[in-house]
Amino acid sequence: MKLTGNTIFVTGGTSGIGRGLAEALHRLGNKIIISGRRRALLNEIIAVNPGMAAIELDINDPASIKRAAETIIRDFPETNVLFNNAGIMPFDDVAGPIDDATAQGVITTNLLGPIRMSSALIEHLKAQPEATILYTSSVLAFVPLATNAIYSATKAALHSYALSQRFQLRGTGVRVQEIAPPWVDTDLIYKSGDPRAMPLEDFIVQTIAALGTDAPEILVEAVKPLRDNPGASEHALVHAFNQGIVDHPIPVGS
Repeated sequence: MKLTGNTIFVTGGTSGIGRGLAEALHRLGNKIIISGRRRALLNEIIAVNPGMAAIELDINDPASIKRAAETIIRDFPETNVLFNNAGIMPFDDVAGPIDDATAQGVITTNLLGPIRMSSALIEHLKAQPEATILYTSSVLAFVPLATNAIYSATKAALHSYALSQRFQLRGTGVRVQEIAPPWVDTDLIYKSGDPRAMPLEDFIVQTIAALGTDAPEILVEAVKPLRDNPGASEHALVHAFNQGIVDHPIPVGS
């Protein structure tokens, strides 16, 4: 995608990767509209980023998505980039019973949310001279983390959805790009300074550089070895990846 002159709507733009990329793209001269459920937090962020705008959005609520899309089309008709970034990552243990409400919450936020948001804006984006839909998936779409099985499954599904949508939009001016982060040191799990986690600032720099290309997948260097298709060795790779986490657990804060 082009890196300047866009009007970009960001879901999940109040913290972590979403906020970091929103602010970086804002500094590059794009019009940024962030969204989230908490108006007070939205106001805090736009106060320190003059020119940025905000819309209240509950990505779990189809009616809220519809209202947000109507507001974007009415108040920001030049919007040409949808950045689907909202997501949650609770731990789970699929070796035992799963709490159904938690499972539905993860699936609704991480998968149905971006599907619904894209659907609500797709005709508007197709009417733009050029447009982009961005999805934040995860390296866990390719190599699942067993302690976050439902999260990993939603990101694998989102990757599949992006592949299909990219093909279906091939004859239009809408590009589909997927950002697949590694473990980044944010509050998605617990901001701990763990040396295995990529510093957010480094992730933002590498991601912005890659976004300025035509690459369908935006991959920082740390992701590329795990992104390579493991083929018939997939089971051994996933087992070894997760055993490494078991041997050196991810810190979990309260």
